[in-house]
Amino acid sequence: NEFLVTGDVYRRDEIDSSHYPVFHQMEGVKMFTEEELAEAGATTLEDQRALVEQDLKNGLEGMAKELFGDVEMRWVDEYFPFTDPSFELEIYYNNEWMEVLGCGVVHRDIVMATRQSTQPGWAFGLGLERLAMVLFSIPDIRLFWSTDERFHKQFESGEIITFQPYSKYPPCTKDISFWTPDNFHENDLSEVVRDIAGDLVENMELIDTFVHPKTNRTSNCFRIVYRSMDRSLTNEEIDELQEQVRALAVEKLGVELR
Repeated sequence: NEFLVTGDVYRRDEIDSSHYPVFHQMEGVKMFTEEELAEAGATTLEDQRALVEQDLKNGLEGMAKELFGDVEMRWVDEYFPFTDPSFELEIYYNNEWMEVLGCGVVHRDIVMATRQSTQPGWAFGLGLERLAMVLFSIPDIRLFWSTDERFHKQFESGEIITFQPYSKYPPCTKDISFWTPDNFHENDLSEVVRDIAGDLVENMELIDTFVHPKTNRTSNCFRIVYRSMDRSLTNEEIDELQEQVRALAVEKLGVELR
């Protein structure tokens, strides 16, 4: 009725200091027995759902406090295909809200599909890199994939050590503007940029949107920040990467450059 599993996750994701297309995740599930439901007086589906949701929030808030200390946290309504209702738990870290886990009440259809029970329960998924970022004060998720000994030599097995930043190389910023097709999604562009620039891309954000008053076409402008964790970048090499990004965006996403 209760278990934890860990594994690798590979997916398209936005580009910023806390997102990466490869990461490690721990997932947990807790299912309620008929005895537990009866003891709580949860006889209807609504009662059971309310019980599970409250137990979920109490348990995960307690875990967050145990891991991160007395941090400010909040619940955000979200959508996940296997839970309903679904939530994200965010904590205030580095002067911004950061998602640390997604969770929710397991869909009744999924439980029934096991042909074992109709018991209710909840599930969560916790990104282990984000957990480590908070515990060790690591500012950028890309550092976990760095080969720089200045990073790796700071840590010892079994100890929580505050990361001491070393020299941060200067950024190189480029913008890209284009008319979007109807099926455009920002994560598609993130995948294109990562395919070209790899770990040299630090951040990408939408800085402007324009809708043409006559054609009703939408134009987006994204700002891409390139920065190496290990060396200074030259404007010339980033110009070359940016041209490859522009070309691949046209070829793969069907955008029209401006």
